[in-house]
Amino acid sequence: MTRCAACERWSVLGYQWRKSSYSADASNCIYVATTGDGTCLLRESDDPGVVLALAPGCLGALLRQIRLGSVGAR
Repeated sequence: MTRCAACERWSVLGYQWRKSSYSADASNCIYVATTGDGTCLLRESDDPGVVLALAPGCLGALLRQIRLGSVGAR
């Protein structure tokens, strides 16, 4: 992961956002940060104001469900 230069306003709040290494280009990026209690925060470059907060350990479960095709657009 690389540091997200476009997320300086979030860094002020104490979050260091990083761009996922799986994000192919600058227009379709997923950013990840963690809080002091281990909560994983996810957001996308298209709508940085919407943040998905996952309890510690839940990110792995979410990724497993995505890989299995259990999670999709509705």
